[in-house]
Amino acid sequence: MSDITRLLVDSEDGPDLKAVFDRLYPELKQLARARLASLSKGQTITPTVLVHEAFMRLVQADRLDLSGRRHFFACAGRAMRNIIVDHLRASGAQKRGGDQVAITLTDQLGEAGPAESILDLDQALNELDLISPQQRELVELKFFAGLPVNEIAELMGISSRTAWREWQRARAFLHARVAEM
Repeated sequence: MSDITRLLVDSEDGPDLKAVFDRLYPELKQLARARLASLSKGQTITPTVLVHEAFMRLVQADRLDLSGRRHFFACAGRAMRNIIVDHLRASGAQKRGGDQVAITLTDQLGEAGPAESILDLDQALNELDLISPQQRELVELKFFAGLPVNEIAELMGISSRTAWREWQRARAFLHARVAEM
């Protein structure tokens, strides 16, 4: 059992999220920096704010029962996604801008398109969740939490080949949905 998993499941009072965030803070901040690189320069959210807000959302969750490292990264990735989307909506990002660029999901971090495309991606991910929650989780772990496919496969309890195949399917679905928007 990893140190992170132990901190999440061994406590009688629930998961020790503060200790988990303390241990993973540099990684989480690097991931947040990569996620925010695609936003326009006028955005006010910073990597530090994103990580701290994700921490606050997870700590304040009513029924957060983290079962291990996989579940933590899934929840942290989803929290970061929701924070970015909420921030973009609150800042009045236009849905259809004349300078809109198509989003490209790649294996590299920080290559998302502008704010409008992130909002389109969020909508497409919600649609994907209705079809395949496993693929939605894989995309969140890959795109928002920044984990490599082999680590995602291990966390999800599937083979690397299956994880790669599901990533390709999810990516194709998201490309098609975002292109229609």
